[in-house]
Amino acid sequence: MDVIRLLGIRDSALSVGEVLSAVGDHAAGGTALFIGTVRDQDHGRAVVGLSYSAHPSAESELRRVAEKIAADFPATALAAVHRVGDLRLGDIAVIVAVATPHRGEAFAASRRLIDGIKSEIPIWKNQLFADGSAEWVGACD
Repeated sequence: MDVIRLLGIRDSALSVGEVLSAVGDHAAGGTALFIGTVRDQDHGRAVVGLSYSAHPSAESELRRVAEKIAADFPATALAAVHRVGDLRLGDIAVIVAVATPHRGEAFAASRRLIDGIKSEIPIWKNQLFADGSAEWVGACD
């Protein structure tokens, strides 16, 4: 069975339940979950919303990053989904989960997965501030 159970770049709301269900595995002793949400400030500036855009290659790049994590860690299951489009405060922007035989491996693998998504996937964030200004960010937070 493939360790990579769920991957996606979506323009609709993300589901924590769907991601957790995807990585459920009786061989796993630990499952680490990370949920990234839209916060109300960045560097002391009030954020009122944001928009994510993705390059057409984003999903294949997401698979490449996930395959690297699956090869480097004893994962029994892995999932990652990222949202694109307009998001409001509190909306879920990204969810990653990794199941492994032991908790330490799960934490380390999920950290590498989210960090890989932030640094290697062509997804851009346009933050909208309360003062009416906006800022493009080259990787997702």
